Amino acid sequence: MKARDAAQLIDISAVRTQHGLKDIEEIVAYAKQYSFINVHVLPNWISVLAPMIKDVPDVYVGSPCGFPSGGHATEVKLAEANQMIRDGVEEMDIVMNVGRFKSGQYDYVLNELKQIIALKKDYMKTKVLIELNCLSDEELPKACEIVMESGADFLKTGTGWVPGTANIDRIRKIKKIVGNNVKIKAAGGIRTREEFDELLDIGVDRFGINTKSAIEIVKTFE
Repeated sequence: MKARDAAQLIDISAVRTQHGLKDIEEIVAYAKQYSFINVHVLPNWISVLAPMIKDVPDVYVGSPCGFPSGGHATEVKLAEANQMIRDGVEEMDIVMNVGRFKSGQYDYVLNELKQIIALKKDYMKTKVLIELNCLSDEELPKACEIVMESGADFLKTGTGWVPGTANIDRIRKIKKIVGNNVKIKAAGGIRTREEFDELLDIGVDRFGINTKSAIEIVKTFE
């Protein structure tokens, strides 16, 4: 694997509360330099980001829906998703309603995800975040089942806002549950080349890694 191949598996982002235009310009520059596959910004910045990378090959516009808690009303998430699409999002990371899930309201969670994913355009990809660090091992199979039934392209392990490690052993369990029925995006706590390699061996298809660590990992392939 070459450095560009590794970068084409990694999403970088500026989605913290304090991130503004300078932060977005900075990660766009890194995306252009290293060919990171996705640049994620908060929804209000999509219309700013999209023109910046419109003509950059293999770098796409990403943004989260229902971020970071997933606790928005369904109607709010749908309105947000529609606006994100109008503004030019190409990869939408949808936060599952974790509180409803943990309350056993599985139909609510699944129906909401289906409604949002039904809005996607042919050129888009969707990822559902299950917020792994909030779930027990016993809850994992049901969470994975809901993501597979939702029609999402990816199951994403977390937002990176809930403290935790790279969760390698738990992601291995997720892979055993989902098989090849949905792709996996591992996000949160991934900091080293060793963790990247181990997750890649498990069968992870995409990574969400903070920009500093992402650059350090990619450079090891040069």
